Amino acid sequence: MVKKLNSGSLSPPGAGPERAQHKREESEGPAPGGPLTQPATPDPEVREKPVRRRFTAEYKQQVLNQADACEGQAGKLGALLRREGLYSSHLSTWRKQREQGTLAALTPKRRGRKARQPDPLAAENRRLQRENERLAARLRQAEAIIDVQKKVSEILGIPLKNLDSEGSV
Repeated sequence: MVKKLNSGSLSPPGAGPERAQHKREESEGPAPGGPLTQPATPDPEVREKPVRRRFTAEYKQQVLNQADACEGQAGKLGALLRREGLYSSHLSTWRKQREQGTLAALTPKRRGRKARQPDPLAAENRRLQRENERLAARLRQAEAIIDVQKKVSEILGIPLKNLDSEGSV
């Protein structure tokens, strides 16, 4: 008999009706169909983010063919769905996809942002901008060198030709 504690409805560990039922099953011995097996303990770790199932077009086609073969047979379709871990809504969605198009219509759609096609003009524009910056830096360096040469020639008293007046740059 199971006794309840006076403090409330809580029972001591291992004294619940589930435990008593389990003890009775163990004492009866092995089942007539085979030896008594221990139930597999589930993994207690919960994934941080559940993994979304993805079904291939071939798998969808195979399941739809099996479901079509189950028509008119009581319980066969439910057994198929339980065995495959599917819902009836999967079948109805896949049937609509099959009616709308080809096998390609059964392939799962990619989720998330769509990949942009690379624009060849944008790549060319970036390349030209980099080249322009490189040439501008070389021009600044050349102008600085010319300014230093002018100052050195003034200090040493060497006259320079005025290139601007000749018309050639």
